[in-house]
Amino acid sequence: MSRNARILCLLVLAIAALGGCSSGPSNKEAKNAGRPLDRIQGKAQVMVETVGATDAALNAGGSSVYIREGDRRYRLFFRTAAEVADGQVYVAEGVYAQKAIDEIGDPDQGKNGYPLQSSCERAVGMAWKGLPFDEFDADTSLLSARVKRYPARPIFLVTRIRPATSDEINAAAADAKKDATAGDEDIKEISVAPEKQRAFLIEGPAVQPAPLWDPAGGTVSCKVLIGPKGKIDDLETGVQLCEAVPWSQFRYQSPVQGGHPVKVRTEIEVRFEPRK
Repeated sequence: MSRNARILCLLVLAIAALGGCSSGPSNKEAKNAGRPLDRIQGKAQVMVETVGATDAALNAGGSSVYIREGDRRYRLFFRTAAEVADGQVYVAEGVYAQKAIDEIGDPDQGKNGYPLQSSCERAVGMAWKGLPFDEFDADTSLLSARVKRYPARPIFLVTRIRPATSDEINAAAADAKKDATAGDEDIKEISVAPEKQRAFLIEGPAVQPAPLWDPAGGTVSCKVLIGPKGKIDDLETGVQLCEAVPWSQFRYQSPVQGGHPVKVRTEIEVRFEPRK
């Protein structure tokens, strides 16, 4: 190869390398282009609290913002600060970090720690495209540190957020009404021993594969509130493995006492099989 040809090749390679360093890796973004954004809708909770350095850096220095959707409360993180009013209903689109990271999977089954750097990179790339290279790396590291501390807690990277329309609010209220029993707020609550309540289980995966972030698994006892239709209405524990259980898949015989519907407070034992 002639000297001029070698110089030309080196120039082409240098230009390509500079283009690759100008922002977050474009090939990662291309891989994630086909995945639709996650969507949540619920009432916002804006908290004036002292946040750690990780939270502040990942949240554009703004307030701590949560959205409650059903029995799940999401912690929102923003690429740029957003104005959110406490108590107002919002629709947020973005990436539910733990869900995305677990969908990506881990060929080492958690042996090299959780989450993997590569899965955090993809989660950030899905939510916030076109970040400068240094910001992309910083946000990836911060997300990894946050998820490692709270692996089962819903962390939501917001791509865009807006107030919900009246039609969206009414539709959500109608859906909630379908699942509710008339006069539900007046229904009596009783406590039932776990071994007794177990006899009324119709369906529910009491054995689960251990999550990537806790590959050893184990058995946990989770405090729950069973509604009058036999569904899990609320999870009343902070145990992280309990938060990883798909409670929507559990169903019990509709609880009654003296011929009247009741709500039941009890504990459900769930076993997580260790990853091999």
